[in-house]
Amino acid sequence: MSRRKSAEQRTVSPDPKYKSVLVTKFINSLMQRGKKSVAEKIFYSALNSVESKTKKSGLEVFEKAIENVKPILEVRSRRVGGATYQIPVEVRLNRKQALALRWIIGFAKTRPGKSMAEKLADELIAASNKEGNSMKKREDTHKMAEANKAFAHFRW
Repeated sequence: MSRRKSAEQRTVSPDPKYKSVLVTKFINSLMQRGKKSVAEKIFYSALNSVESKTKKSGLEVFEKAIENVKPILEVRSRRVGGATYQIPVEVRLNRKQALALRWIIGFAKTRPGKSMAEKLADELIAASNKEGNSMKKREDTHKMAEANKAFAHFRW
């Protein structure tokens, strides 16, 4: 990590179907081995599945799920006088989004189910209803930060 200059953020073009940058970021993080068209098929079929199951707009459910999973606090390790403390800190905006995307995709992969599109649809529906493994991960992160609130004065 350079101490001189911060890394410049790459701009991501919005996806062709929904004209959303968030959807493009999700598809890019879902993509494996550079196969973007496969990731797009999985994502769009998952949203179609969400629409048929919930009778709501797939994009609305997706955005609500991402908003629900975004963490507010997390713990960072800091070494002070030979001891390592877990210090609660607020999460930056772009990291919130990245963590939410990563958690939803990761827990969708571990779900039992048929296809990745079905697993992803189920995880998105669960997250939009404030349940499921990705929401549990968020709650665990917040509990960890709450438990270590006593070390917040080490933050600098």
